Amino acid sequence: MASHIVGYPRMGPKRELKFALESFWDGKSSADDLQKVASDLRSNIWKQMKDAGIKYIPSNTFSYYDQVLDTTAMLGAVPSRYNWKGGEIGFDTYFAMARGNESVPAMEMTKWFDTNYHYIVPELGPDVVFSNASHKAVTEFKEAKALGVDTVPVLVGPVSYLLLSKPAKGVEKTFNLLSLLDKILPIYKQVITELKEAGATWIQLDEATIVKDLESHQLEAFTKAYSGLQSACSGVNVLIATYFADITADAFKILTSLPAVTGYTFDLVRGKNSLDLIKSSFPSGKYLFAGVVDGRNIWANDLAESLGILESLQGVVGKDKLVVSTSCSLLHTAVDLVNETKLDNEIKSWLAFAAQKIVEVNALAMALSGKKDEAYFSANAAALASKKSSPKVTNEAVQKAADALKGSTHRRATNVGARLDAQQKKNNLPVLPTTTIGSFPQTIDIRRVRREYKAKKITEEDYVKAMKEEINKVVKLQEELDIDVLVHGEPERNDMVEYFGEQLSGFAFTANGWVQSYGSRCVKPPIIYGDVSRPKSMTVFWSSMAQQMTKRPMKGMLTGPVTILNWSFVRNDQPRFKTCYQIALAIKDEVQDLEKAGIKIIQIDEAALREGLPLRKSEHAFYLDWAVHAFRITNVGVQDSTQIHTHMCYSNFNDIINSIIDMDADVITIENSRSDEKLLSVFREGIKYSAGIGPGVYDIHSPRIPSMEEIAERIKKTAAVLKREILWVNPDCGLKTRKYSEVKPALSNMVTATKKMRTELGNTK
Repeated sequence: MASHIVGYPRMGPKRELKFALESFWDGKSSADDLQKVASDLRSNIWKQMKDAGIKYIPSNTFSYYDQVLDTTAMLGAVPSRYNWKGGEIGFDTYFAMARGNESVPAMEMTKWFDTNYHYIVPELGPDVVFSNASHKAVTEFKEAKALGVDTVPVLVGPVSYLLLSKPAKGVEKTFNLLSLLDKILPIYKQVITELKEAGATWIQLDEATIVKDLESHQLEAFTKAYSGLQSACSGVNVLIATYFADITADAFKILTSLPAVTGYTFDLVRGKNSLDLIKSSFPSGKYLFAGVVDGRNIWANDLAESLGILESLQGVVGKDKLVVSTSCSLLHTAVDLVNETKLDNEIKSWLAFAAQKIVEVNALAMALSGKKDEAYFSANAAALASKKSSPKVTNEAVQKAADALKGSTHRRATNVGARLDAQQKKNNLPVLPTTTIGSFPQTIDIRRVRREYKAKKITEEDYVKAMKEEINKVVKLQEELDIDVLVHGEPERNDMVEYFGEQLSGFAFTANGWVQSYGSRCVKPPIIYGDVSRPKSMTVFWSSMAQQMTKRPMKGMLTGPVTILNWSFVRNDQPRFKTCYQIALAIKDEVQDLEKAGIKIIQIDEAALREGLPLRKSEHAFYLDWAVHAFRITNVGVQDSTQIHTHMCYSNFNDIINSIIDMDADVITIENSRSDEKLLSVFREGIKYSAGIGPGVYDIHSPRIPSMEEIAERIKKTAAVLKREILWVNPDCGLKTRKYSEVKPALSNMVTATKKMRTELGNTK
């Protein structure tokens, strides 16, 4: 019985790629240095999977930024503003598309389906000339082969690539992206031919978009695409990978009828209903790669349950055609549990990171072939039983409090217009008030102090003193820049979700459980293993300290319950909404304490609200109902004069704008600049919005410093769509990942542009 891994984490347990990328971007290392680190990482991963007994080992899943940008490079689909002259795409062009440069902005970045991973959105139109401009897939396949490892090269499928794209600037928004299929198929044919010539016997094409709600012409594009690739695929096995959700009956029928396809991967963790389709109508003679090991979470697999599913599938597809697989790429989970030496041993026994999931996949494959490791299966059963019965998991008081939420909408009694009037009387802000999203640059010194404090190398008094000095510096800088509503810069927080989780019960934390978010950005998701509560206040000390340093309003900064949920590894023994309500009650306690401490503006970030939206429309209403409700729970009890902000970023919000309005926040700040002001179109189309709103005026994920004129023009466009009385001016997101040399001039330009626009728009209080 064979085993398969859809994809693997890229960073390595010590985030080697992150530091190599940043060193290269800072000009401290060469392209050769970067490529050497990448090659070493790939080699270790391939050898690890081979040693673990995995038969179908992926290649070309490694990326310097993301796999969609890699595909854009492969197709030579470089927007003209990057002045690419053809030939093989190098790092300069590649990273300019991802991050922008001094003269041109980056391409749009958005979330990869319903994950916290991001991808660079291709910009396409009828005039794009495609060419085979990156041979990365072939190069990496040959690299693995030279190490004695036969791999399955992985490509983003042609239909999914087009469906994940957007019309380029100046192209009609109604442009049919699938009309470009005939233009990109020749490039795919070239790449497939080159891979065959290099010795590839299997090629994996990821067509994850097929699990979404697609129209008939979109589904028909899959048949057209693979009919067009049929001749190039002759002599090689083609595996189509789908993941993240159930597949519809219509999509299943089309998918399993595609010509030139040898096998299919299905997510049987998030797509359990797909089992019925497989059992009733899986095509004879095809390979089924059964995704029974969860690639999205860190819990140990229920081996007995998975083995039962696999045994039931043997009779459907045949023993020689069934392959044990992960449900999706392991990109979305942490690397190796071995690196966690300080984690509670009982909790650790419940977990499996990427390295352990490889072992699970192979153990299941061996069991199916009659070589079951009884000791391994027994240890797994004992760990699952421990998790189910452990007193660490259940808090009856928390369970009762969450259950008591039923039957109430938890909506503030006064409408937002009246609240904004009360808040303006208290805060006396100008038209177009300026603010930032929360964090300021995390310097080497800040990180060192936090590290030393955690290692108990400095006292709490020394730690507080250092943080106070940093906060004071950030407050004075904002006052010098003349920003209206200040933030304390969050120097005490390495990661906002991790920071809050560390102070809540029911959370566990890793030392090295890093997961890639985008480019070199990594996060360390907390593990929610039990019922959640707040033992003590979390931010009141820091917010109060910062407010005492200034007469201007200082925002209290919190992370919302939905974002904490979606950016954590969540317990899988109760519904997600129940866990979310528990977190909401904990945040509510913190909001009330901040208000009592005199904080007049409280920001409760829900950056991940859109991210958690299920891929199937039939499931949207239920998710949005409890997600919006959870946010309202956090602030239902505050006074009218206390202003509640929320922040959202890097997702498409237009289709959930009514739910965002239903959150009933006083002010939302929201990404706008990198997506070509897509957000504004929803208001042009007639959506009425009366609360405060701050569409971001510049992209913080790029080192590029926007000009005053550019920001002023963006404010002007916003003011043409929304009433100036409700507009705020702010960057797209927090400034943690930027340098002060970028932040100071960018914010200075933002404030100058705002003052200019106040004059043009007829300013006053």
